[in-house]
Amino acid sequence: MTIITETAHPATQAMAAPSAPAAPIIGPELARSWLLVNAGQPERFAPAAASAADVVVYDIEDSVAPAGKAAARKAVVDWLSGLDENGHRRRGWVRVNGFGTPWWAEDLAALAGVPGLDGVMLAMVESPEHVTRTAEALQDVRIVALVETARGVQALPAIAGARSTYRLGFGVGDFRRDTGFGDSPLTLAYTRSQFTIASRAANLPGPIDGPSVGALGAKLAEAAAVTAEFGMTGKLCLMPEQTATVNEGLSPSLQEMTWASEFLTEFESAGGEIRNGSDLPRLARANKILGLASAFGLSVPQGYDVHFEAPTDTYHC
Repeated sequence: MTIITETAHPATQAMAAPSAPAAPIIGPELARSWLLVNAGQPERFAPAAASAADVVVYDIEDSVAPAGKAAARKAVVDWLSGLDENGHRRRGWVRVNGFGTPWWAEDLAALAGVPGLDGVMLAMVESPEHVTRTAEALQDVRIVALVETARGVQALPAIAGARSTYRLGFGVGDFRRDTGFGDSPLTLAYTRSQFTIASRAANLPGPIDGPSVGALGAKLAEAAAVTAEFGMTGKLCLMPEQTATVNEGLSPSLQEMTWASEFLTEFESAGGEIRNGSDLPRLARANKILGLASAFGLSVPQGYDVHFEAPTDTYHC
């Protein structure tokens, strides 16, 4: 995927025009930016909810000291039980403390039945039991399993295969502390690959990559490109300012949308019949690209006329 610089590509610029339709609501299965918000600072809730984040995650785990967890928990419950300025139900996800910690059961007891709770991100998952036990306490609530240790990575296939796992998340910071790894894409390549392979094998949506601490602009765009390169389709964000760049980096590019449109036009004009071994993967790829573009409210600007070669993953072997 082309690395996006601080200047938005034309499709995004077209979306930002005054006459553009309202941004679509992105479901958690396709969500790109997952914005973590310190639940100990409720004044940050409204700005986070108004950001470009696909999903806002109110954090009562790592960002909150033990002495402040009860107050942070209550702040989240109050927020998700209320209405916004337009009279609509506030909604969001909550990152809860890991199974086996002193706060895990208290978190789940407080969140059970909260009307605006869309799902929980469970910290420090190391076995399928962690997800299963959480699901028993929060019935019908989606669970993102945040895997953050070497032990958890070794159990990824089993965690992904747990009945209640909705999506996998990579806790990069804690994983690096646990293993002593550096943060270069090469160093973490094997680990990122395991998340994507486990997710695909379990028929889950693409995994959520860890955050890029303090990164903005071109540096964040490069990090989002690494996320996409490893087949990960979401990324944690630590600031509202990161969300738009992550959304752009994890959306179909203008190059991909142009190729997909041209291929489908040519394919239909040739009778819509499979002609060779490469047509089937190209057809699947083109439909996926345009399906995602539609979900994200993106389109090729009118009059744009640049031609691109087929993506490398559309050739038959």
